[in-house]
Amino acid sequence: MNAAWFIFLLFLHLGVFQIGYSRNASARPAVVNIGAIFSFDSTVGRVAKIAIEEAVKDVNSNLSILQGTKLTVTMQNSNCSGFLGMVEALQYMETDVVAIIGPQCSVVAHIISHVANELQVPLLSFAATDPTLSSLQFPFFVRTTQSDLYQMTAVAEIVDYYGWKEVIAIFIDDDGGRNGVSALNDKLAERRCKISYKVGIQPDSVVNRGAIMDILVKVALMQSRIVVLHVNPQIGFKVFSVANYLGIMGNGYVWIATDWLSSVLDSASPLPSETMDTIQGVLTLRQHTPDSVRKRAFFSRWNKITGDSLGLNSYGLYAYDSVWLLAHALDAFFNQGGVISFSNDSRIRSMAGSTLHLESMSIFDDGMLLLKNILLSNSVGLTGPLKFDSDRSLILPAYDIINVLGTGFRRIGYWSNYSGLSTVSPETLYTKQPNHSSASQKLYGVIWPGETMSKPRGWVFPNNGKQLRIGVPNRVSYREFVSRVRGTDMFKGFCIDVFTAAVNLLPYAVPYKFISFGDDRKNPSYTELVNKITTGDFDAVVGDIAIVTNRTKIVDFTQPYVSSGLVILAPFKKQNTGAWAFLQPFSFRMWIVTGSFFLVVGIVVWILEHRINDDFRGPPKHQVITILWFSFSTLFFAHRENTMSTLGRLVLIIWLFVVLIINSSYTASLTSIFTVQQLSSPIKGIESLITSDKPIGYQVGSFAEHYLSEELNISRSRLVALGSPEEYASALKRGPEKGGVAAVVDERPYIELFLSSQCTFRIVGHEFTKSSWGFAFPRDSPLAVDMSTAILALSENGDLQRIHDKWLMQSTCSLESTEIESNQLHLSSFWGLFLICGIACFIALFIYFLQILRQLRSIPPPESASIGEGSSRSRPLQRFLSLMDEKEDQSKSGQKRRKVEKSLSDNDWDDELGRKPKRRETEMSTGSNVNSSN
Repeated sequence: MNAAWFIFLLFLHLGVFQIGYSRNASARPAVVNIGAIFSFDSTVGRVAKIAIEEAVKDVNSNLSILQGTKLTVTMQNSNCSGFLGMVEALQYMETDVVAIIGPQCSVVAHIISHVANELQVPLLSFAATDPTLSSLQFPFFVRTTQSDLYQMTAVAEIVDYYGWKEVIAIFIDDDGGRNGVSALNDKLAERRCKISYKVGIQPDSVVNRGAIMDILVKVALMQSRIVVLHVNPQIGFKVFSVANYLGIMGNGYVWIATDWLSSVLDSASPLPSETMDTIQGVLTLRQHTPDSVRKRAFFSRWNKITGDSLGLNSYGLYAYDSVWLLAHALDAFFNQGGVISFSNDSRIRSMAGSTLHLESMSIFDDGMLLLKNILLSNSVGLTGPLKFDSDRSLILPAYDIINVLGTGFRRIGYWSNYSGLSTVSPETLYTKQPNHSSASQKLYGVIWPGETMSKPRGWVFPNNGKQLRIGVPNRVSYREFVSRVRGTDMFKGFCIDVFTAAVNLLPYAVPYKFISFGDDRKNPSYTELVNKITTGDFDAVVGDIAIVTNRTKIVDFTQPYVSSGLVILAPFKKQNTGAWAFLQPFSFRMWIVTGSFFLVVGIVVWILEHRINDDFRGPPKHQVITILWFSFSTLFFAHRENTMSTLGRLVLIIWLFVVLIINSSYTASLTSIFTVQQLSSPIKGIESLITSDKPIGYQVGSFAEHYLSEELNISRSRLVALGSPEEYASALKRGPEKGGVAAVVDERPYIELFLSSQCTFRIVGHEFTKSSWGFAFPRDSPLAVDMSTAILALSENGDLQRIHDKWLMQSTCSLESTEIESNQLHLSSFWGLFLICGIACFIALFIYFLQILRQLRSIPPPESASIGEGSSRSRPLQRFLSLMDEKEDQSKSGQKRRKVEKSLSDNDWDDELGRKPKRRETEMSTGSNVNSSN
């Protein structure tokens, strides 16, 4: 009976309890098994081992976390070996482990993540920073540290901050190293920078010094002087030792080490003096962890535990927080009814009987629930907030930027994904709006290799014995700009002298050789020449290269050394003045408007003076003649009629001012027509050239052809290629009727040189494009920047002008009146004057008619015995017209005038009466008759 009972209990244990506790059980397990995989002998591993042990102690001593459930951790040494890591992970799967802290190395993480996916056991890695360990491929891999994607972003922003364009990457040739450098290349490309040379070192701690020296000798021959070192500590210090031996840790070099160096400095400081001497001036990064009371307390506790023999680095802090993160997730897991139970995989069960005993591995049934609680974690640890974003990365990634100097190091700033580079801690920036503007990016001063504070240029001309291959157009026309010396490989000309003068100003030697481009029969295509840079045929292009939009998309140009632009060259003929030359100063509209205003002003003055001034009275025919005579005589200021009304005088003063301006302008323009030689051309500018259907010439190889056809939509059938100044002159002289061209479109420097010897042609209109000439280099070439600085120096010291005068000041005929422009005066120059005069006339008439209407109301209508209906309707108009026509009584409105006039002498009064007898009769104070002889 006892035996049967024992068998029953054994069956019950194997059949039921093997799968764990019932999901409905309310009791928590007494013990939860977790694993840890890392490299015990590494700097990170030694620190992580102590940190994990202390974290487990703290969790188990805190009853509020797991409420009595204890964590037990089993550690395995993977030694960063993928094979050992896989074996150790499989061993864990036989012991009902619910989660694994680690692995430390990315190589191991790639392998055992497949196992974790199948058996649904979460991996919490505190040190595997490979950015390709994605949550999509490995859903059970949880990174509890920062990805190298952010570290490489920080490196790229440092490179961009200092204005460097190319870097050299030395990396450990494993998954973590390769993928880290790939991320760096992507982040540099976003900032128009690049890795010019990268080289991997085998991931072997016993890599020999000779192999490293071979690598660094190649690095020393490179153009870039910015080296990014992404390796492990064992290899890293060997690289620094060999680099110091070769002299490439001196002045002019920049070394940026990833966070492997800061981990060693934090944990093993102080390093031996011979080691510190090899890393002076190096920049390195350290994962930023905010300061807190808990963190300071843990550091104090750490020093007591280790006796200051081993420092605490950021990876140790992340290992400590990983345990706590798992503990909080397990607590939530149990609160949600999660049960630690395992079941065999049917796919593995079929392999039973194998000597590998794979059937002993089991699947964590509620592994997905535990993973969910891990990803929903929202707590604060020693490293700051423990919370994941949508990509399963810890939020708010940030790094300290450290400069190694003396026997230690100092922090020169921070990098955060929130606001980039800053000298202010990220915690302060989180309270403000994110700001990635270039003005906000700041770092403290750096002591660079060679003990200098001057920012290294970041590159030198490569000392590899190679010469720059510089393409030069082999021109057959306008050889003053650039031309090949017959029978040699040498070139001369204005552009060549500018280039050589700029190269001589560089602070370093630039070996180069000119390579001719062209067939010696016609000018080459400059677009094809520039494209040779992108294909690698040329390292630069020197010559009369126009800086145009299409070319700037594929190459970088230096500072312009010549201003240019497209202009129109056309033949001209001398224009005789002729019998009607006096009409030329004004346009037709100007003549019409001017004549109209003469009449308008005459009529306005007549209206204002008619009632009070005898000069503007009399028969209708006489009044019309008076209006015409008065208005046109003001042109010569010869009018005899006096104006008596204030409004009339106001209008006349303004009109005389307008006449003065018009008269002066007409005189000046007419003088110019009679005294200055006039030139005329059927082509007035680019607009008239587009609308016509006449052929247009352009220089062979010039971008003018593309501009005319593509930008201005001129048919290519109208474009005629011309290869030399002689062809220019011949085609222009023949004209369109004899197979020539109506005009030539070319850049101004060529046309000015052409006109220095061809005096029968002129530039028509103005430049209709603006461009310049420069030297072309590959995109982001640092040599282009230095050459631009040298060209500016040539311009400032006057050498550029002297080179220009040497080659291009060879004029043999006058260039006066080179550009044909019309000197005809148009209405647009005078409409303001006419507007003022018109307003004055309107205001004067308005006031005058108001006065008439006021007088009309004050005068009673005349009485009449018989008035018809029709006459009653027209009576107001008749009264208005008669009032305007009648002579105003001066006895009522001119009392002040009479007082003044009585003071005149008798002789003057007689003269006044002699000229105006009617006025004298009106102004007599009595009704007596006076003889005209008095």
